Amino acid sequence: MIIQALAFYLFAAVMVAAAAMVISARNPVHSVLFLILAFFNAAGLFVLMGAEFLAMILVVVYVGAVAVLFLFVVMMLDVDFAALRQGFLRYLPVGGAIGLILLAELVLVVGAWVASPEAAVGPIVPIPDPARVTNTHALGRILYTRYVFVFQGAGLVLLVAMIGAIVLTLRERVGVRRQVVADQIRRTRAESVELVDAPKRGGV
Repeated sequence: MIIQALAFYLFAAVMVAAAAMVISARNPVHSVLFLILAFFNAAGLFVLMGAEFLAMILVVVYVGAVAVLFLFVVMMLDVDFAALRQGFLRYLPVGGAIGLILLAELVLVVGAWVASPEAAVGPIVPIPDPARVTNTHALGRILYTRYVFVFQGAGLVLLVAMIGAIVLTLRERVGVRRQVVADQIRRTRAESVELVDAPKRGGV
């Protein structure tokens, strides 16, 4: 238990520090790197809780895809951040007011939150055989039986979002030469090969 407590405090402290550095770092590349560090420590916390599937998904999806994509986009765009910070002071009062409103809402929500007394003594359905049923197996059984329609609906929402992003970013460019596979297959040898009678000691 002492080792688990030390690991929890280590992962939690590093994750909180990395999250603070994400929003306070001046270089956006450093912010993305700190974000990846925060994801790794969150995955460590999931492993300590016995949710190894969520830890694996966090590392594979968020670290391996989303965070790395952010890193490549930030490095490839070469945005002039000095120009972006020029209008910071102009919008500072509005941003500060919105931040204070959100802080007041969080204080009200946390202050009015009360744990249900039935939550601690509520019925918990045990896993039939914890030695044979893993965390991944249990999650898959729940997702594809009890919540199968909700799971499929979430997949449809993500599919619509992906199609919408493709439609919004697709632009027709004039003068771009495109490959027509049917024309390449139908062409004959006379259309693609030209024999030239080159003179001796001369170029073509």
